[in-house]
Amino acid sequence: MSATPRTRPADATPAAAPSTAAALPPGLERNDPDYRRALTATLAAGLAAFNTLYCTQAMLPRLTTAFDITPTISALTVSAATGALALCVVPASILSERFGRGRIMTVSLIASILIGLLLPFSPSATWLILGRGIQGAMIAGVPAVAMTLLSEELAPAALAKAMGVYIAGTSLGGLSGRLIPAGVLELSTWRWALGANLLFAGICAAIAIIALPTQRRFQPKQLRLGNELEAMAAHWKNPRLAGLFLIAGLAMGVFVSLYNYVGFVLIHDFGLSEALVGVVFILYLAGTWSSARAGVWSSKYGPGITLVFGAGASLLALVVCLAPQLGVLIAAMLVFTAAFFIVHSTASAWVGRTATDNRAEASSMYVACYYLGSSVFGWLSGLLFDATHWTGLILGLAAVSTITLGIGLALLSASRRP
Repeated sequence: MSATPRTRPADATPAAAPSTAAALPPGLERNDPDYRRALTATLAAGLAAFNTLYCTQAMLPRLTTAFDITPTISALTVSAATGALALCVVPASILSERFGRGRIMTVSLIASILIGLLLPFSPSATWLILGRGIQGAMIAGVPAVAMTLLSEELAPAALAKAMGVYIAGTSLGGLSGRLIPAGVLELSTWRWALGANLLFAGICAAIAIIALPTQRRFQPKQLRLGNELEAMAAHWKNPRLAGLFLIAGLAMGVFVSLYNYVGFVLIHDFGLSEALVGVVFILYLAGTWSSARAGVWSSKYGPGITLVFGAGASLLALVVCLAPQLGVLIAAMLVFTAAFFIVHSTASAWVGRTATDNRAEASSMYVACYYLGSSVFGWLSGLLFDATHWTGLILGLAAVSTITLGIGLALLSASRRP
């Protein structure tokens, strides 16, 4: 490990990059100080990015009332951000092949915070949705490069646990992005709620930028659009990667849809206040725990079995959400949340191990599918919710989850073949 002091995040320059893979330094082991810095940086970046990405989800009922719009329209404040992220994550990943993962992550964090400063002043729902879309595009750099950075810089034996920690950080970010605004809503307006949330995200972003170590194994490439498109097409021709990409979109679409509209049910059907609805998002802690455990289970039982277990458990829990008792609904969502993060953590790590070449393109394609599913299903499920209410929504989401489980079973079967 280099003894050169590091005062800011930086990436290797083209002149300093090793000419061959054989010349690269070894991946970071768990006892290396830079391993801890890399984990701290990606954890804090995940907190900042995902806190920002979902900061309006717990406020959807309030936004519906404040702007006199339908639940489907208010949900666009989430879908616009995730949709823009899905569109921009691949370009961000491509740029990271030339300019480095750390630089893209840093620019992304700074830009998303600056855009966030304007959102509390939105004069209408249209402007808020537009601003959220721009913010989602700026956030894209974090999920586009975080998993690739870990895959490149860490030793293979340390990757599964590190990926689980990063995913756990994203779940904590999502949790804070719901809890902070929901708590402030009890005392003030949605504008102050967004402002308070932005303060937390800004602190996390600063920690990430300061902690990010210099990349040692990054090798810059000349950007050629044709080559990048060929690399992505090649990943889709790999049945395992294609299956994992589809699982990302389907599973995330179901997850976001459930959390988008459960707040309306808890307020109107069960009489909970907005603050209590926000507390329900503490269930995200189940995902924080299961994400960290998923890497251990994947190493012990194999990624195929772990993924199928998570997909099956999430489907069963989803069906139980039809129960009319509040306690049963909350328990079912707890299990569903833990199971979803098992699927996500396992699938994302499996992509990193499967794609030995062009890893950035593989990771960015996974993330693009993940958030495209979030945006598309988050909007379509709103139409279903408006037309059929909770029962129709759950049955529709269960049908999608059944497809996810089927793909997982196919991947498990294929992984057992010689």
